[in-house]
Amino acid sequence: MAVVTLTINDELTSAQEGVTVLEAAANADIHIPTLCHVDGVGDVGACRVCLVEVVGERKLQPACMTPVREGMVVQSETERLRGYRRTIVELLFSERNHVCSVCVANGHCELQDLAIDVGMDHVPYEYLYPDCDVDATHDRFTLDHNRCVLCSRCVRVCDEIEGAHTWDVMGRGTSSRVISDLNVPWGSADSCTSCGKCVMACPTGALFTRGAATAEMEKDRSTLAFLTRARGKNEWVR
Repeated sequence: MAVVTLTINDELTSAQEGVTVLEAAANADIHIPTLCHVDGVGDVGACRVCLVEVVGERKLQPACMTPVREGMVVQSETERLRGYRRTIVELLFSERNHVCSVCVANGHCELQDLAIDVGMDHVPYEYLYPDCDVDATHDRFTLDHNRCVLCSRCVRVCDEIEGAHTWDVMGRGTSSRVISDLNVPWGSADSCTSCGKCVMACPTGALFTRGAATAEMEKDRSTLAFLTRARGKNEWVR
């Protein structure tokens, strides 16, 4: 496969043709914040946190969906981008009922880490305080819609890795919700295999193991990428 040369944050680097800017940056140890991205499944560019500036492009581009090309010049840490990312995170906090102090994922939450990363110290928007359900019908896991950021990780992991497609997204805008099967309680979803991959992929406390303490919520998401690689290349040893 051909190799292309590009510049990211004034640093000259190379990457294989066909990879995304996000992958090229990660390979060069350049950090670009993300939320909906998780290694091992396809990207959808839902969160827009990884937006970057590409010289010659009028619009900001999501790094996870933008393929590299020869001579590309990318900036991921401008004042403009930092402002956009902070606004996105602030809006995420205002849309749902994210109260970190009483969340089971407190200290192990990617949204929490992202808020620190972008420098968010308060939410300048009015909280919507939506009336969100908690689905505790499953024997092993719980879905708390109050914590969901609609990243669709659970949908993609269940579809692409487990092959069950239990999860999907219903509704539009702030009324959107993650649903199981045809909008039935999770415990009644016939397609669910109870594998727990969706819980492993969730970046917040929206999906968690029943009875788990906060200290037990640290997740090894590298397992998802390992499963994808193992099945694709028949490499079952880490």
